[in-house]
Amino acid sequence: MKELKNKWLELIIVLSAPLLSVIDVFIINVAIPTIKKGIHATDGEMQLVIAGYLLGYAAFLITGGRAGDHFGRKKVFFWGMFAFTVASCLCGLSQTAFQLNITRLFQGLSASFMVPQTIAFIQVLFTDTKERAKAFGLYGITLGTAAVIGQILGGYLSDTHWFIEGWRLVFFINLPIGIITLWATHKYVTETVKHQSTKFDYTGILILTFALFSLIYPLIQGREAGWPLWSFGLLILSVLLFAFFIYNQKIKLSKNENPLIDVRLFKIRSFNIGLVAVLFHFMLHTAYLLLSAVYLQNGLGVSALDSGLYFVLPGILFIISSVIASRLIIKFGKRVLQVGVVILLMAFYLQMTLWKPGINTSLIIGLMGLWGFGNGLVLPSLLNIALKNVPSQYAGAAAGIYSTFQQTASALGVSIIGGVFFYFSKDGWQTAYHFGIICLLICVVMVGLMLQLLPNMKTETSKKLSEENERSEIIDI
Repeated sequence: MKELKNKWLELIIVLSAPLLSVIDVFIINVAIPTIKKGIHATDGEMQLVIAGYLLGYAAFLITGGRAGDHFGRKKVFFWGMFAFTVASCLCGLSQTAFQLNITRLFQGLSASFMVPQTIAFIQVLFTDTKERAKAFGLYGITLGTAAVIGQILGGYLSDTHWFIEGWRLVFFINLPIGIITLWATHKYVTETVKHQSTKFDYTGILILTFALFSLIYPLIQGREAGWPLWSFGLLILSVLLFAFFIYNQKIKLSKNENPLIDVRLFKIRSFNIGLVAVLFHFMLHTAYLLLSAVYLQNGLGVSALDSGLYFVLPGILFIISSVIASRLIIKFGKRVLQVGVVILLMAFYLQMTLWKPGINTSLIIGLMGLWGFGNGLVLPSLLNIALKNVPSQYAGAAAGIYSTFQQTASALGVSIIGGVFFYFSKDGWQTAYHFGIICLLICVVMVGLMLQLLPNMKTETSKKLSEENERSEIIDI
């Protein structure tokens, strides 16, 4: 068995994947106006800068997780990071909006292969309950702080004028981190066991990709286009494709054909409830970062740089509360998350009622800090709860499903809650923020409900699943 310090070193290295991928999502929020001016793009083209990344990212996350099981997690992580670094540089070199949108699509696609390996590595490296809880806590801290760092860098680089345009640095900043990670991965990360008993499920990939595209694309672009018939047609098609995908996977599982996902995972009650909680929490998390960044600048008259700096305190408090939660959850379980939910309800309600033009700066920062502290009690530990009863041999599949839910939730939050926000902006930014916060409060309540439904003790489902797998799975030696 590896020494514990080597495991943590490997974890730190692979955490660079979620760090870069999340930064890349949120850094665009503040930098969009500068990018639009730099490449002379239209509003629709700039919408695709975000949409293209989300489509490439969400559509291949399960595929990326399964690829780690099939080809080896170190190998998939390494080449995913390599492709992400190259795509980031191509984004920074883009001369037209078309070039930027194409490279953003490939950037999201490459992220979908490297990020699930991080969760899978946690499942494989940390078998002890306490150590795994700490590892998941560190992963959650990385996600939350990366989102905040993205907001800060977006504001800073938008106002930066060096030897190259500031918006290009938004993408070039990935280059040094990518190079260091590739070197460290090659030198220190060890390969995991490969499961190549049968061929890779390429048809499953195709069906799932079209299903996710049919869901995400109309949700992102439908409002901008006035909700034409094609947007509703694609949404209906997505439902049919998802149903067909599940049917297809069940048939392949019954024939022992190694499907893209093992539907037996959904027999784990805590996994299902955890996924729903993840769905609503990442909807509100991503939407809040977008809503607050826009409202600070357009509604309260804060500069892009200052609005980014306002996220420093909530980022620090997020880290502190995440560390606290990772220690307390072992003793108190889901009650730690429930306290965080109450704090989030308070933070959003106070922001809805107090954030008005002329508000004191310290009150803005203080209420954002309250949000950051409450979010730190919830977000990192949701991952641990969702995957705590998943057997290690399902790590890659579970990681892919979890990551897909997370990223799809981000797209849903931006499109649905963001859509409500921008729709009411015609009545003024304060009104828009009011209705946006109401949507966030609804999501927080749903997270709280899911936490209430979660069992306190470990269920027997995962044990039965492990026994069933031992009887049916053919393991390559």
